[in-house]
Amino acid sequence: MPKTVIPDGYKPKLSIYDTQRAIDYIKIVFSSCLRSALDLKRVSAPLFVTRGSGLNDNLNGVERPVEFDVPAVGEDAQIVHSLAKWKRLALARYGFPVGVGLYADMNAVRRDEELDNIHSIYVDQWDWEKVISKEQRNVGYLKETVNLIVKALCETNDAVKERFPALDCEICPDVTFVTSQELEDMYPALDSHGREDAFVKEYKTTFIMKIGGKLNSGKPHDGRAPDYDDWELNGDILLWNDVLGRSFEISSMGIRVDAESLERQLELAGCPERRELEFHRLLLEGKLPLTMGGGIGQSRMCMLMMQTAHIGEVQASIWDETTRTECEKAGAILL
Repeated sequence: MPKTVIPDGYKPKLSIYDTQRAIDYIKIVFSSCLRSALDLKRVSAPLFVTRGSGLNDNLNGVERPVEFDVPAVGEDAQIVHSLAKWKRLALARYGFPVGVGLYADMNAVRRDEELDNIHSIYVDQWDWEKVISKEQRNVGYLKETVNLIVKALCETNDAVKERFPALDCEICPDVTFVTSQELEDMYPALDSHGREDAFVKEYKTTFIMKIGGKLNSGKPHDGRAPDYDDWELNGDILLWNDVLGRSFEISSMGIRVDAESLERQLELAGCPERRELEFHRLLLEGKLPLTMGGGIGQSRMCMLMMQTAHIGEVQASIWDETTRTECEKAGAILL
């Protein structure tokens, strides 16, 4: 059941035509800022991968990928959920050196996504990945990279407000770092989303670290596949969204698993059989570089900077009739 709530008194700040102009401008500016900040080169990315490659992201392990047969090659293909593993393989194949990375415009279909103000079955994001050294597999380097991404966000937001004076979104440039266990300790009576809202409301720009493993309560803060992020060296960038009055995830990222953490996390997740998949074998055999990377939501960023109440105002997707009707009554026109 869709869970869309449009705030009372909401009114879009831009016309539909200017909305399209602003989307284009945001994507152009942020791509440039991100590329410069992290030393990334743009590459082409796949829309689908073969089922047996192990390259698709299984997210929380319950989402079903869209599958179809490809008679010409005699295999089944899956539309990607994300490019988390494909990017690392690409860095190896392209021979990227330490300190340099890639980014791509990733488009995905997540058929089982619950629809609400910020979720759609269509996903668009900047997927990035860069090669790092063994010495850079630490929390300090992770935090340094987060700060660079937030700086790129702020630079883009400033440029957007200058181009479109009707917009007045504010992004705090100072990042507060907190672990998922620290959040649970601070707000034991709240669920993970409630903890995020309570903390981000106060600190505005936050990076929640160490997501995937079980907390002292016996539950993880959020689901993470065991075979791309190192659960001790990852996290989410969340900003406060004034329009929706809630925390707002803009990016999931982290330092990726090495052979040791992959083995450990596959056991913890109860899926050791994945060792036999192509990607996992290459990693365990030391044939893939050490990397870090993540995804940064394109529509999410447009929502935030353009101060829209629904993701459908900045991307074309499929919505149920109830959502369309309720949004139209409130002045939120879905594309």
